[in-house]
Amino acid sequence: MSERVVVAMSGGVDSSVAAALLVEQGFDVIGVTLRLVGDSSRCCSLDDAEDARRVAERLGIRFYVADYSDAFRREVMEPFADAYLAGRTPIPCVGCNQRFKFRHLLERSRALGAAAVATGHYARIERDPASGALALLRGSDPRKDQSYFLFDLRPEQLAQIRFPVGALAKHEVRERARALGLATADKPESQELCFVPDGNTAAAVERLRPGRAPGAGEVVDEAGRVVGRHAGIHRFTVGQRRGLAIALGERVYVKAIDATHNRVTVAPGSALGARGARLGGVSWVAGAAPGAPLRATVRVRHRHAGAKASVEALTSARARVLFDEPVAAVTPGQAAVFYDGDAVLGGGWIEEALP
Repeated sequence: MSERVVVAMSGGVDSSVAAALLVEQGFDVIGVTLRLVGDSSRCCSLDDAEDARRVAERLGIRFYVADYSDAFRREVMEPFADAYLAGRTPIPCVGCNQRFKFRHLLERSRALGAAAVATGHYARIERDPASGALALLRGSDPRKDQSYFLFDLRPEQLAQIRFPVGALAKHEVRERARALGLATADKPESQELCFVPDGNTAAAVERLRPGRAPGAGEVVDEAGRVVGRHAGIHRFTVGQRRGLAIALGERVYVKAIDATHNRVTVAPGSALGARGARLGGVSWVAGAAPGAPLRATVRVRHRHAGAKASVEALTSARARVLFDEPVAAVTPGQAAVFYDGDAVLGGGWIEEALP
């Protein structure tokens, strides 16, 4: 009897090809679409579920839709809004992956008699031939690599996860989909957050937490002098330049957001560098924190190429990063993810940048 795998089918080409590859490899595949948000979204909608169903029919596999919309609002969307109101810049995709694809769906897969869950993420899982330990690696296509969003996967989860397209480039995935006649082969990618389809983050925060927006406040320079006004701290993120509407004779950027005093601090780009960061909620792919500081390449946002740094575990869930050279726009709420070459060592949530 072949091994059964549940594939999280979003209705996009990546998860469609992930399912197809597993079928080709002889697995007993079941497709599941997670219903997370309403039809205002450009992903996880009814149309996406129908696209996933069409692919499942083409592949000859069973298919189900699982409604997690209430839990998604409670566990991802509302914490997203709370983070912005607290002056942080969250990454809801990490929580979505961890809680829904790799927790809720894993639980559902066991009820379906499956040994593993697969997704269309561009990342890889490989076993170290010497130690036997599983390693989480970057996707082979550097332009599509999604390992940054997966840093908090636990060792026991890695053993139950498959990333079938992780070793492919995007154009290869589309070529496979066309060759198989899949309905999603040329479907455009969704670039925005699934529950912010118009890209208006501030409006989404206000919808999720009505009456909670702090309103207008001061914009100050590094010396604390008032240089302007803002319409709400949830409209800003560290490193932002657009939307400030301030003329100071030089380009200035958001350096800090103070939720307690409803204040935004701006500074020239040269003042945005941080020598390090303090992290909370740290997770280690190996399952335990290292006993001594280690050298790593640290990415502080998804599109960040990474910076050489020393990483010191302070406790099992806290760490300090010290960069070799200052790094700009180290933003509270974002993740700092540690790499050794292609291997993800772990990561944590930026609580404070060290100036």
